[in-house]
Amino acid sequence: MLTDKRPYLVMGLLSRQSIAFAIGEAIRAHGGRVVYSVQSPVLKQRYLDKDFGPDAAQTLDLRYCDASREAEVRALFQELGPVAGVVHSLAYANPRTCLGPEFHTDAQEDILRSYEVSCVSLALVARYAASAMPAGGAVTALSFDAARAYAGYNWMGVHKAALEALVRALARRHGRDGIRVNAVSAGPLQTAAAGKIPGFDRLIAHWQAYSPLPWDPVADKAAVADAVVFLCSDMARRVTGHILAVDGGASIAGTALEPHERLSGPR
Repeated sequence: MLTDKRPYLVMGLLSRQSIAFAIGEAIRAHGGRVVYSVQSPVLKQRYLDKDFGPDAAQTLDLRYCDASREAEVRALFQELGPVAGVVHSLAYANPRTCLGPEFHTDAQEDILRSYEVSCVSLALVARYAASAMPAGGAVTALSFDAARAYAGYNWMGVHKAALEALVRALARRHGRDGIRVNAVSAGPLQTAAAGKIPGFDRLIAHWQAYSPLPWDPVADKAAVADAVVFLCSDMARRVTGHILAVDGGASIAGTALEPHERLSGPR
């Protein structure tokens, strides 16, 4: 499916459990070449080295880039040269101030930092990715149901809504460049970052109650990754500005499933 010889940049790798890693593996399985970025050597040492050993940078073709810093983003794309597509799998919020039982907080700097990393960085990445895709390409972001407010998700929910608006704005801007900009709105997935979201177990329970299709927060990383591959591929050559929900259908269900609506046979 992915026949382009240029590499695909997957940004936001943290560990083997990351959505970014599942996406990278799916891209490789479909014939694409993957370059990963991690925010800093500190995060590599803290997470990736435990999974892959200290030689992770060679094993994975790993680069460093804090996507909220213009100089680092510019340098990364200059280093890489032409790319076929970019996956923005980046989000951050201080769980002590931006998430949890109380929405209001005095930690304005934390809110702004979360917005910068989780949303604004996509515009920065798209700006410099455009010059690395002179023949066109795809930029795909990762979102989460932004149409509803979930307990404890607080400011991250706000930033995901902004991210989805940004996807549409960037799709309009970069159409002239032949670059498609989309997002996948995934159901809750078990990752190192997700484990820091207060009440994440309750969110999983909500999905299992509302989702018409069974939702597995571990196994369904593969379903999300496959959707990203589709949006990166020529199969989606006329799809842009779209938020593709890969969540088992929970986001369209107004009420929890009744017993007769639940799957009765094998998955």
